[in-house]
Amino acid sequence: MKITSISRKLLTRVLSVYFILTISVTGIQIIAEYINTKSDINSELLTLEKTISGSLTRAVWELNTKQAIDISEGLIAIPLIKGITVTDEANQVITQLGEVLAAPSKTSQDSYNEHQSISSLSEGIFGYSFPLIFEFSGRSTTVGSVTLLSSNDVIFSRIEVGIYFLIGNAIVKTAFLVFLFSLAFSKLLTEPLQELTDQMKQLDIHDPEASKFHTMDNERNELSILEGAYNNLIDEVIAFKDRLAISQRETNLANEKLDEQNLLLEQEVARKTSTLSSTLLRMEVQQRELLTQQQQLEAENNRRRKTESTLMTTNKELKTSLMELNKAKDRLLEAEKMSSLGQLSAEVSHEINTPIGISITSTSYLADILNKLQQDINAQTISKRTINNFLGNAQHSVELLLNNLQRAAELIGSFKQVAVDQTNDKVRLINISKYLDEIIQSIHPKMKKTNHSIKIDCDPHIEIYTHPGAIAQIMINLIINSLTHAFIDVSSGKIQVSVTVEEQRLVMLYSDNGIGVNQTQLDQLFEPFYTTQADQGGTGLGTHIIKNLVVDTLNGSINAYCQPGDGLSYHISLPDMRYS
Repeated sequence: MKITSISRKLLTRVLSVYFILTISVTGIQIIAEYINTKSDINSELLTLEKTISGSLTRAVWELNTKQAIDISEGLIAIPLIKGITVTDEANQVITQLGEVLAAPSKTSQDSYNEHQSISSLSEGIFGYSFPLIFEFSGRSTTVGSVTLLSSNDVIFSRIEVGIYFLIGNAIVKTAFLVFLFSLAFSKLLTEPLQELTDQMKQLDIHDPEASKFHTMDNERNELSILEGAYNNLIDEVIAFKDRLAISQRETNLANEKLDEQNLLLEQEVARKTSTLSSTLLRMEVQQRELLTQQQQLEAENNRRRKTESTLMTTNKELKTSLMELNKAKDRLLEAEKMSSLGQLSAEVSHEINTPIGISITSTSYLADILNKLQQDINAQTISKRTINNFLGNAQHSVELLLNNLQRAAELIGSFKQVAVDQTNDKVRLINISKYLDEIIQSIHPKMKKTNHSIKIDCDPHIEIYTHPGAIAQIMINLIINSLTHAFIDVSSGKIQVSVTVEEQRLVMLYSDNGIGVNQTQLDQLFEPFYTTQADQGGTGLGTHIIKNLVVDTLNGSINAYCQPGDGLSYHISLPDMRYS
């Protein structure tokens, strides 16, 4: 990329303005000199009129043509005069010397008796035409006219030296100013900027302290401010590297603890998955047995007509098997609900350990300083300073203890409310916004391990009568599904929950920006035991439970939508129990 010099660009603009200004001023001066010189020549022509009018008038009156010609030749010899024309009273030319207008204007008798100014821009000629008036016995008679002409060449010959002086003066001043500005810009801007640039190019990220600017110029200007700002930036980089190293060590320690907890959690999940797989296997065996019994019954009915007692017995056995199958399915769904609740319980328990551990440490420290105070009292060596130190440390420990116990209480309260609602089918009045906050708070330990985020858009005044446990189970399953399936290859997932009230119905819009599903997967999304992660322990009951809770428990409706690359969205419509 081509580099544009700031000093050269600035110098070019300044000198361009000065050059244009110099040319304009010089041009104005030349024009003014031209106008003044032309005015002087016109004045001289008028003066000549007064000088020659008397003798020339008498020569014309006396019809002395030779004298008129001699006077004309004398006038044409003057450098000022470039042309002279003498006419009689009939406007006939007596003598005509030098320059002549190509198309002289015709004049009336009235204008013939007056002075006339003559100017031709195309021919570069100007002058005056004035009458020759002879006075005799108190009478005035016009006997002819005289036209005196001069040209622009006379003007330019007079101002030629002045023009050369003006142009030379402008050139000298411009050349000197160019040299002066070039020297000043180079010394004050180009060289300091080049020095700063060279030092910046030598920046060593591994040793930023050695890359600071060190100059001997103590002048306070924009460059020194830039130098100070760069040095401050280097100081911040050094401080950031120190903080980064400390943060890296703390992160490594936290990762080690997190790995230990993940190992324990994986063992627990594996155990529950094994139990669930065994249950599913037994259920499949029962299904196969039921199908076998149905086939045998149909074959038996087709082949023979057994007695009514045998048929009734077989029907009773079939109904019993179906009831057992439904009970097994209900137990499996309940186990799935309790599994998610147990997983939340493990996450919350781990989260509570931190404030409780800090509280225990604070309590131990408080006990130690109490024992020390008791020893000082027994030894009668206590002082005011010792008491002040004890009070300060004790107050700090109590504040730390209260804050962490309050944090643990909030976590337990949020999880307790959600857990109680999930195991209780009672209908009660809830504030949706606050209840969603409690659900997010209870699942926060699981979210904390990721870079994903949840945004709730809900009017804080929406209150409805409903099954809060079903609401909690639905939201937890939706969030866990997003974390487990949608954000597999997403580092910073976003979950958006929007809640509104439309025609006495609660409308919840849940969406994530995950990988989404294809049309085939979307069609089977709510079917039981359908999962894309069967080899990773998936049961395929998460969305099936959500649909059962929405449709059967809450008497609502749910639909799923997915656009390629836009993640998965759910539209849930629930009635308010006060109006159902």
